[in-house]
Amino acid sequence: MNTKKEQVYQKLNELKIPYKITEHIPVYTIEQMKDIIIENSDKIIKNLFLRNDKKDSYYLVLLEKDKKVNLKTLKQEINSRSLSFANEEELKYYLGLKKGSVTPLGILNDVHAKVKVIIDKDIKKLEFVGIHPNDNTATIWIELNDLEKIIKQNGNKILYVDI
Repeated sequence: MNTKKEQVYQKLNELKIPYKITEHIPVYTIEQMKDIIIENSDKIIKNLFLRNDKKDSYYLVLLEKDKKVNLKTLKQEINSRSLSFANEEELKYYLGLKKGSVTPLGILNDVHAKVKVIIDKDIKKLEFVGIHPNDNTATIWIELNDLEKIIKQNGNKILYVDI
C-alpha cells in the first residue's frame, strides 16, 4: 500500500506538476519547523483548519508562517458565522489528516469538496511555497498556481483575503 506521501507524489505526477522534496524529522507545529535547518524555510506556509459555530462550514486557511490571524476579523472578511479551530475528528473526516500534519494537500482527501480554501493575499508574492505532502516528515516545494490547480481540480473553492 502506498504511503500518504507516495499518494501525493503520484497525484502531482499524474497532474504533471513539478515539485521538489525535502525529507526531515517529524514536525508538528510551525514553531518546530523553525528549529530545523531547511533551505527556503522563508517560503513555508502555515495552515489552519477552522469551522464555523454551526459546524456546517469548514475552512483551510493558508498564510505566511509568521503571520497571526484574528478569527473575528477573518469571520467578517469571509462573511461567516463565528470561527474556531476544528477538532481532530473533523480534521480526519474532511482532510484525512492528523493534528500536526495540516496541509493544503489534505484537500485531495476531501471527496465532497466541502472545505473552502482561504489564501492570504500576501502568499501571492511568493514564487513557490513549502507544504507537507500529507505527512509531517517531508516538505514539498510547489508553485502557488500549481497548488491552486490541485485545489480547483478537486472541486474546492478558493478565496483570497487580506489577513
